[in-house]
Amino acid sequence: MKVSEKITRLRELMTEKGIDAFIVPSSDPHISEYPAAHWKSRAWLSGFTGSAGTVVVTADKAGLWTDSRYFLQAESQLKDSGINLFKDGLPETPSLKDWLVSELSAKRCVGIDGDVYAASEVQLLKAFFEDNNIKLDTTFKPFDLIWSNRPEIPSDKIFILPEKFSGVSAREKIDNVLKETRTVGAESTVLASLDAIAWLFNIRGNDVDYNPVAVCYAVISPTEAVLFVNPEKLTTEVVDYLKSQNVILADYTKVFDYVKKIPAEQKVLVNPAKINYSLYNSISGTVKEIAVHPVDMLKAVKNETEIAGFKNALKKDGVALIKFYMWLENALSANEKVTELDISRQLKHFRSEQALYFGESFETIAGYGGHGAIVHYGATEESNATIEKKGLLLIDSGAQYFDGTTDITRTIAVGELSEQMCIDYTLVLKGHIALSLAQFPQGTKGCQLDILARKALWDRGLNYLHGTGHGIGHFLNVHEGPQSIRMDLHPTPLQLGMICSNEPGLYRAGEYGIRIENLILTTPAEKTDFGSFYQFETLTLCPIDKKPIKRDLLSDNEIEWLNQYHSAVYEKLSPLLNEGEKAWLKEKTDIF
Repeated sequence: MKVSEKITRLRELMTEKGIDAFIVPSSDPHISEYPAAHWKSRAWLSGFTGSAGTVVVTADKAGLWTDSRYFLQAESQLKDSGINLFKDGLPETPSLKDWLVSELSAKRCVGIDGDVYAASEVQLLKAFFEDNNIKLDTTFKPFDLIWSNRPEIPSDKIFILPEKFSGVSAREKIDNVLKETRTVGAESTVLASLDAIAWLFNIRGNDVDYNPVAVCYAVISPTEAVLFVNPEKLTTEVVDYLKSQNVILADYTKVFDYVKKIPAEQKVLVNPAKINYSLYNSISGTVKEIAVHPVDMLKAVKNETEIAGFKNALKKDGVALIKFYMWLENALSANEKVTELDISRQLKHFRSEQALYFGESFETIAGYGGHGAIVHYGATEESNATIEKKGLLLIDSGAQYFDGTTDITRTIAVGELSEQMCIDYTLVLKGHIALSLAQFPQGTKGCQLDILARKALWDRGLNYLHGTGHGIGHFLNVHEGPQSIRMDLHPTPLQLGMICSNEPGLYRAGEYGIRIENLILTTPAEKTDFGSFYQFETLTLCPIDKKPIKRDLLSDNEIEWLNQYHSAVYEKLSPLLNEGEKAWLKEKTDIF
């Protein structure tokens, strides 16, 4: 069915239900970044497959709001759909809410499905529309009626992540969460985020592409810890482990009935940005809202076992990447045809040979030439470019291992480069090094460090619009909060044990993209009369291509960092390689 036909069917149902505009977000009942297929309603309706975006449909117009990562992708996928692209974040782009007010007259009704909308977003929408004399209906659920052959809610089996990988039992984590919950003035908490629940109960699953999580809810109180999950997903091993941790199991669909029976006087802790409005609205206890949930903070600060696991996973990933880049270099030298999809397949092949490999942590971004400027580009059979012996190739990829999650970007020269490419590459590298070398006082937030990665670009009137760094889960979601390194103000300080990405970039539409990404661990630096200072330890082990570097743009300190980094890469990976691989790596990591 064409997009236009889907929108026509939606409009017919809207008319029948008295809905003048309908908003379709990208999320699911668990406010996931990557929802299971059952909840990919926005992608099904619009044809736009990026992970972030919101569609609005009125009686005669339709629009999609998405951020800079997806501008080029959205333009391509929305062609001939009748849906207009609104480039979120640009000064000339109206907000979704302002646009709706301009399109609708007073006393109109905007519909949303409260099951897939964060409570915090609904609160803002309600207040805004009430101020403009527009009603908000949170009960409009059209997709079961208009989406034929809609995928079922996943029922794959859950499995336990052993404590030799997690480092801490589920019971200990639950007790820590209850302790932190009491600290902020509440007794119990309701959880909907799949990664938070997976971490808390030491469970993993296959319900969402790339994220090893399972569809479920949880309620934790002083009297009981309840996991709400489809019984079909449970194995004897899972049931036995959870029972040994004093966890009660209940059906996934029973969570609404459960929270309605919470005593009215009990204070229930929730993060309204991470719970759907329908569930939030069903809680009968006294809701206490918090911006950063204790589970998320505890999950973000990795324990010693998790950190050791990350380091081991990144060694294995480094070995796979050496094998891959050798394959790529040899194939191009032999004039073999290599496409973007070939790159994705080969990366997966080499990683799958490593111990404890589980799968990819996100869809590989292999962008040659102009495709590299599409920040979250995913090659298709239609777009699949052949790599030529000129220009730049950007490869952003990652893997899930039982002992850690990886995420790395390298931009490599595959042939002749322009002067501008080399300048741009070196400026991005300068930003990457500046952040890597940062020393900062305890309590520093990521937004306070973001300028380090951008200054070399800003000095020349250049910029990138995505964040510089995101948290990363331990055998969990590749994007994890609450910490981040980006321009946006954010209250969470960087703490010891947090792992973030360091990935400045630069993109010239239609020409090329550049990004250099490593994972960095916050560690102690020194204590002085002025307090405790932290620094970053770079964990990723893979050479940074030296061919595009303009040496005269680097300072002595920057060159020293690059040489020390490459020395560490060789020292840690060479014992795991054969002689041919060692020789190749030695050349790539020689003194610059």
